[in-house]
Amino acid sequence: MEWIGLPAGALQANAYVIYEKGRALLIDPGGEGDKIRRFIRQKKLQPEAILLTHAHFDHIGAVEPLREEYSIPVYLHHAEKKWLFNPALNGSASFEGIEPIVVNSADQLFTGEGRLSIGSFSFDVYETPGHSPGSVSFYFKEGGFVVVGDTLFEGSIGRTDLKGGQETQLLKSIHQKLLTLPDDTYVLPGHDSVTTIGREKENNPFLKKHT
Repeated sequence: MEWIGLPAGALQANAYVIYEKGRALLIDPGGEGDKIRRFIRQKKLQPEAILLTHAHFDHIGAVEPLREEYSIPVYLHHAEKKWLFNPALNGSASFEGIEPIVVNSADQLFTGEGRLSIGSFSFDVYETPGHSPGSVSFYFKEGGFVVVGDTLFEGSIGRTDLKGGQETQLLKSIHQKLLTLPDDTYVLPGHDSVTTIGREKENNPFLKKHT
């Protein structure tokens, strides 16, 4: 199993393509759909689904064109089911310089945690609210990585001053769901650089002061 992060959209959020044996999952396509398509064509991949860690505008901007082109379902946590088509909720209405983003409803809604299989892919869905009420993380044990959206970053944590954000809840999510993973697990964040669970345990100042 392989993965690549493609910074895309107004805030250069990391869109991830997880792929193996000619199949792929698209995670958080926040914009620049052409960049994502080029990689898919280059690797001759067939996308199976779009997974969203949460529904902020910088993570959903290319959802509609990619869903339409590949005829694939979109997965999102039920707590944010109205955010896709509401610019006031997904934040695009208040971001200067971009058009309000409106996306059609998700095809499948996460209502809890557990093992999920889509095509040839199997992974665990963890509820990790705090940055937003419906934030989730996708743990690919066999690949040794977890896609965390804007929950955890290298040396930092997700912001909690947006709608539905809550710092105590965010830290609980990180400590109880993410830091329990093996130390060598790669952390694929919604922005900036990849890190590992062990590195964040050791070096992240936001986690150290809340242990």
